[in-house]
Amino acid sequence: MANATPPAPPANARQDPRTTADIVRAHGAARGDAPAITFEGATLTWGDLDRRTSQVANGLAALGVGSQDRIAFIDKNGPEYFEVFFGAGKINAVTVAVNWRLAPGEMAYIINHAEAKVLFVGPEFLPHLEKIEGDLTTVKHTIVLGDDASRPTYEAWVGEQAADDPAVASAGDDVCFQLYTSGTTGLPKGVMLTNDNLFAMLPNVAEMWGVGPDDVNLVAMPLFHIGGSGWAVAGMLRGGHAILLREVDPAQILQVLPQHSVTHAFLVPAVLQFLLMMPGVQDADFSSLRLIAYGAAPITDQVLKDCLATFGCDFVQLYGLTETTGAITQLDPSDHDPVNRPELLRSCGKPFPWVEMRVVDEATGEDRPEGEVGELWSRTSQNMKGYWRQPDETAKTITPDGWLKTGDAGYFKDGYVYLHDRVKDMIVSGGENIYPAEIENALMNHPAVADVAVIGVPSDKWGETVKAIVVRAEGADPTPEELIAFSREHLAHYKCPTSVDFADELPRNPSGKLLKRELRAPYWQGKERMVN
Repeated sequence: MANATPPAPPANARQDPRTTADIVRAHGAARGDAPAITFEGATLTWGDLDRRTSQVANGLAALGVGSQDRIAFIDKNGPEYFEVFFGAGKINAVTVAVNWRLAPGEMAYIINHAEAKVLFVGPEFLPHLEKIEGDLTTVKHTIVLGDDASRPTYEAWVGEQAADDPAVASAGDDVCFQLYTSGTTGLPKGVMLTNDNLFAMLPNVAEMWGVGPDDVNLVAMPLFHIGGSGWAVAGMLRGGHAILLREVDPAQILQVLPQHSVTHAFLVPAVLQFLLMMPGVQDADFSSLRLIAYGAAPITDQVLKDCLATFGCDFVQLYGLTETTGAITQLDPSDHDPVNRPELLRSCGKPFPWVEMRVVDEATGEDRPEGEVGELWSRTSQNMKGYWRQPDETAKTITPDGWLKTGDAGYFKDGYVYLHDRVKDMIVSGGENIYPAEIENALMNHPAVADVAVIGVPSDKWGETVKAIVVRAEGADPTPEELIAFSREHLAHYKCPTSVDFADELPRNPSGKLLKRELRAPYWQGKERMVN
């Protein structure tokens, strides 16, 4: 859906590449010998990355992948992801990074829904592939990122391709990212992000965060999230050096920050909290660090105080959605003052200058006065093109004049945005979006469950964690452990309940709708807000 005219980016913003493929082309030509990605002791230069992405592009084209076709990628973080992502960009194809934490059936749904022609899969996930391969309806070719005797392997495949850039044109409105986010119905939705979406944001935030060609950027968060891949590409836009970790490992993070003189990092608060608990953290050299960005959850006063003292750098909090290409608000370093302005730590900051935000009364569609809670709406060139193959869902989310309904409830005070609750029932645990509907659907298949409601409850470690409140079937007496184990047979583990309570009945309104707010209230008593 086309947006109405949103605020323009700052007039003095630098002139940058306007497509993902142009990032590697520009730095490959201008800074070919400079490091682009370091992973597990090996470094790819920008020249290496430019050449290998052209090989990937030519290989994809030879497999029949054309402009705006989708390809799927399942693996933990690795340089191959960027070779495939930028390589796809060179033929104007779209990479769909599949959440590797999903159950095999969930992966199959996304691959089929995206209509992916080619699937890249890491060797760790070959058991998943074996379970779903017969169900993949559109995949014509599967390439393994490692050794496999029965399928083409990535290195051999890349090595067979020409290194000439195919130079396929890509327009601003063409999709470059397709990331899947869970829906309230329990079925994931493919968020289409265009070149224009991405580059409405990247040059400006790179400027704000002080990212330059000589900087070193830690990329530790999962690349199937906009927070992982978007953060990485923001550093790459300026030609910076990405230190890539396969997955979040606090001990490894603690090692690589001083080892590689990391200047910038994006981490969720739970990871920061883990880092503070690591042996040796107080003696480590963090003098190179200039900025740590965090998001997906607020940070507690004590953790922030400890982080400021330990890391000695600026902190920014970011708020956004996959549908908004990531961050749309920022709590600046100067606002991180737990002594003089502790109340601001409960805010997620102010909208970026090129982002409009409103607080809207759902019932009337009118703006709420300052300090009063409503649904947060955003209008910006960062707003997604829409949900892939789901025009009705797109129309529910983006208004005809370009306002995107975030599903989060909040309010404004003195120009700052404060989150209050969720209009939808989504749970955010450790930075993962979790929708209760699919967990409830899974648990209702257990014969001992007569009714169930899933809610998020506070967690010091994860922000929120999943709790199921179950009404037992007549004559049944399931244990919490039994129900949790059952859910893990059908869902990714991070979605599954960590605790189960039992009730005689669940509160519902006269139309039968679950009153989730009533269920959550006892667990959130004394908290500033019902979103963690």
